[in-house]
Amino acid sequence: QLQLVESGGGSVQPGGSLRLSCEAYGFTLEQYIIAWFRQAPGKEREGVACISMSGSHTNYADFVKGRFTMSRDNAKRTMSLQMTALNPEDTANYYCAVRRTRSDSECRLDESEYDWWGQGTQAIVSP
Repeated sequence: QLQLVESGGGSVQPGGSLRLSCEAYGFTLEQYIIAWFRQAPGKEREGVACISMSGSHTNYADFVKGRFTMSRDNAKRTMSLQMTALNPEDTANYYCAVRRTRSDSECRLDESEYDWWGQGTQAIVSP
């Protein structure tokens, strides 16, 4: 059974950092584009970052550029999102997602393209 499990959420003060992780169970990540999305209370889900099959291409939402860094470790079947300089607007449930691909093309933050999703992990940024 294919499964994605996020971890690493928590509560931090503004300016702090969190590192989110997502592990794949039941499949390997070599032929998948992977991404992080988030959904804040009362808002629609939005794309945060994605990374291509080889890791050579990344795409970040403007509101996280320079603050968040996404990485992947195909051998360990994990992906990470390092979040720094957090502010209260970053408070949300964060979801990892994957989609199968046959090419090492650039990724897009369009949630309709992603096939499997994790259950989410919550990040709270509050004084």
